[in-house]
Amino acid sequence: MRISLELVPRDPVGLKTELELVRRQFPAINTINIPDLTRFDLRSWEATRLSKAFYNDSIPHIRSMDFDAGDPFSLIHYLNEHQISEILVVTGDAPKESGKPVYPTTCIDLIHKLKREHPHLKIYAALDPYRHSVRKEYEYVQQKLDAGVDGFFTQPFFDLRLMTLYSEMLEGADVFWGVAPVVTESSKRYWESRNHVVFPKDFQPTLEWNIEFSKQALAYTEQTKGNIYFMPIKVDLQAYFNGVFSKVFV
Repeated sequence: MRISLELVPRDPVGLKTELELVRRQFPAINTINIPDLTRFDLRSWEATRLSKAFYNDSIPHIRSMDFDAGDPFSLIHYLNEHQISEILVVTGDAPKESGKPVYPTTCIDLIHKLKREHPHLKIYAALDPYRHSVRKEYEYVQQKLDAGVDGFFTQPFFDLRLMTLYSEMLEGADVFWGVAPVVTESSKRYWESRNHVVFPKDFQPTLEWNIEFSKQALAYTEQTKGNIYFMPIKVDLQAYFNGVFSKVFV
């Protein structure tokens, strides 16, 4: 079972500090995934090179809109040189800096291109249970599978019933199920307005509720032989992971 932590690459020093802390205090975590955020100078593949000194299993997010589907994939030599063999392809959001070029390359375009030209790469795609109806998201998943994707990282779940529904839909696929603690009312409103999340009736924006749900999601993932990743934004890592792992790994 793979347990991944998503770390935001704000700068090299801060990233290394977080990696050292996680490796020392939370040995259950064995994989790191790193988003590509254009507001920071450190790009995801550069951060992954640093991460691999701590975790061999490190997965950068790659934004398809940054690459022209008609040109050679410019990152392949960097990825090969640093033994980065797994990537997560997302479409990405348009950068706020107007000078940065973007292309009409969809994640499906880039997945298809990479699997054809660089089949040694293991490629994950995103799954978002709140983006569309279940039927539309299922159709989108099938398009990504047809393009050759090897697995999925989901947006965070907050309801085990919805997670179970998608688990049945994705039976046999290599999936990292997302979990993110939401511990304030303002954070809850953000997830509702930005990501269209529908929280379950019993949801409470407390550390205790989120630890209990994360424990249940981790146990379910282990039971179904899947993988999980945590996106602990604005939460005390020590308190959160001590609660999650002490109740599961005894």
